[in-house]
Amino acid sequence: MENTNKIKLLKLFEFLQHNSDEAHPVTAKNICKILNKYGILCDRRTLSKDIKTLNDFGYEVLSKMIGHEKAYYVEDRSFSVPEIKILIDAVQSAAFITNKKTEVLIDKIAALGGKHCAELLTNCDIRYNIKKHSNEQVYYNIDLLEKAMQSRKKASFRYFDFDENGEIEYRRNGQIYICEPMEMKLDDDNYYLISYDASEKKLKTYRIDKMKQVCVLDDDISNSASAMRSDVDSYTAQSFRMYEGESTTVTLVFDKQRMGAIYDKFGEDIKINKVSENKYIATVKIQESPPFWGWLFQFEGNITIIYPDDMIEKSNAKIKKLSEKMNSKQEKENA
Repeated sequence: MENTNKIKLLKLFEFLQHNSDEAHPVTAKNICKILNKYGILCDRRTLSKDIKTLNDFGYEVLSKMIGHEKAYYVEDRSFSVPEIKILIDAVQSAAFITNKKTEVLIDKIAALGGKHCAELLTNCDIRYNIKKHSNEQVYYNIDLLEKAMQSRKKASFRYFDFDENGEIEYRRNGQIYICEPMEMKLDDDNYYLISYDASEKKLKTYRIDKMKQVCVLDDDISNSASAMRSDVDSYTAQSFRMYEGESTTVTLVFDKQRMGAIYDKFGEDIKINKVSENKYIATVKIQESPPFWGWLFQFEGNITIIYPDDMIEKSNAKIKKLSEKMNSKQEKENA
């Protein structure tokens, strides 16, 4: 009898958690009907006692009247609808999660809010125009790399790109990469591994969706890798959205209208100094690379480098080269 009562309470709360909320309470009559289908005897009198037992043990079941009949629902869940929506949006916008796994994961996340919430969220017609990657192994790659980091072990993998026909083309002719995993980071819709490269004695970044045959090795990470852990945060702050290049420090001058762009790129903890009515400067660390120059030149001179001299010269040289290309193109079009 005791086991039967436990199963009854379990099934009762399970049903209410999945099928009810404040907007969709379930009448006592319908609850009894559902439990009877499970072969569990229940009537309105015993149901009221069961609901009280659940509430006494901290499982909050609320009630409201529908006409002359009492109805019950579970409202308090681990995630609210806005929180679940944020998680779903994050999955939809993540390029590294394949289309197949996106649909599966969205269904699982939506179910956290109960049946009616799941129907509302998964029936939404809005979909992000994200080009999803096709590597179905990405979940397993993440799992294995996380295990390597937790156990402080080295990892191996093969790394690939796609050729002009969309076929996999392995780098280094398919040679196995050996790395010492430090951290994984989601950035710009892709998932990356930051690892220590013993041969070059520096941190390097790899796209996890471009890995195949990931393995956790028996070898422990080196003392050199362990010593680099404190540098991971500064490395990611400099490298992501700028890609790898020579690390350097530059001072930028800009107007107030570009202050938001500076904070977006370099973080809200950088120090900005006002030097005139509408001029500000900030000294930041960058990775000198094509994406950095592309970011800088999009502002058409409203953000410029004023220190150091060698970076000013490089900036002027690149601007001159771009101008010559534009003039040459214009001359050809006018010819």
